[in-house]
Amino acid sequence: MHQPLHRRLALIDMGTNTFHLLIVEMPEARHAQPIKLLRTKVGVRLGEGGISQGRIAEAPYERALHALAGFKEEMELHQVTDVRATATSAMRVSQNGPQLVQDIFEQTGIRVEVIAGDREAELIAKGVRQAVALGPESHLIMDIGGGSVEFIVADENQIFWKRSFEIGAQRLLDKFFPDPSGVFPPEALAAEQAYLREVLQPLAEAVQQFRPVGLVGASGSFDSLADMQLGRLRTEAELPPSSELTPEGFRRSYQQMLSLTHEQRVALPGILPMRADMLVVASVLIDYVLQLTGITNIRTSAYALKEGLLAEMLATPE
Repeated sequence: MHQPLHRRLALIDMGTNTFHLLIVEMPEARHAQPIKLLRTKVGVRLGEGGISQGRIAEAPYERALHALAGFKEEMELHQVTDVRATATSAMRVSQNGPQLVQDIFEQTGIRVEVIAGDREAELIAKGVRQAVALGPESHLIMDIGGGSVEFIVADENQIFWKRSFEIGAQRLLDKFFPDPSGVFPPEALAAEQAYLREVLQPLAEAVQQFRPVGLVGASGSFDSLADMQLGRLRTEAELPPSSELTPEGFRRSYQQMLSLTHEQRVALPGILPMRADMLVVASVLIDYVLQLTGITNIRTSAYALKEGLLAEMLATPE
């Protein structure tokens, strides 16, 4: 088979909920933009049934291997020459994470780099800047994963503060929503709010110090809320780099989800079934952050970690 003339790069972001694949052709000219050849994702729910016990359960373990085998096929189809694969919270803290990294390498030849929360936050900020013009004022960037949540206070040029908290949507679901088939009970809501107040004390201090003027949400939860506002589910290819979320729209969706059962949530236009329950606990978190900051300007970013990695690779060394 002929080698492609150009360097083609696959970027894989293995999150706790979703595995993402981005394939680009790297430009030959400096400062030129890469050409996107494929952007796809698979809902793996790596944290399901085990993340709170510190293990990746058997079914999600198999789903992860299956997803990577599918990505490998896409990479061969697109004649990829280089691969960068990163894994985050679920792989970071589970005792069988290293074994999964090993199995992925043996079955697909893909080397997975497990990255720390701090590094994850840095890459997310770089990715978000590709989608949202932050300008000279500080913004709060928030990425709700299944395992961890990253908060970054940044402007277009620098990061003022960043922190990763192991309070992702799957963990919150396990902790506060033992029966996601039903309505989220008021006592569970109060318990989650009290927990967030306690755990996110460092965020409260950072907000006090840096006074961010807007919130940028990078992650599936924010995309889902934007889809709900729109009234339909958009494909990965349809998602614009950034959308606006109105505080009224968010509040409406949030109140609606709190009062519905799982079946009713799944039936809402714009909701992916795998997010129907997570979106409830994630919305409690978003609501908490909006109240903490008093922010009314909310934007979503379809770009996050993998776009940050790409931006970093394209940046010419100083």
